[in-house]
Amino acid sequence: MKLLSRSEEIVLLAIWHLQDNAYGVTIRDQVKKTTGREWSIGAIYAPLHRLEKKGLARTMEGEPVAERGGRRKIYYMVTEDGKRAMVETKKMHESIWTGAPELGLDKAL
Repeated sequence: MKLLSRSEEIVLLAIWHLQDNAYGVTIRDQVKKTTGREWSIGAIYAPLHRLEKKGLARTMEGEPVAERGGRRKIYYMVTEDGKRAMVETKKMHESIWTGAPELGLDKAL
């Protein structure tokens, strides 16, 4: 079973949400939107590189963009192994929480 670290899970899910528009800046924006926290660009690229190394995400170069000085954007995609890892991680979370005693915070919220 390929379990994801929390940062890998968040970044991989951001890629999945973004689909064909997943590159560094949009991934960082999606992560901020879903977590409510600002992530440094390094905090995004470290798990991206691990995900790619593990074969859970892959990259594709986009077309050169004039506003980027002719540089290409690097887009990220979730691989089939990445999808399986997300499902396994989700099942693990559900299993851990199933039957856990109530935290007792619902009344205070």
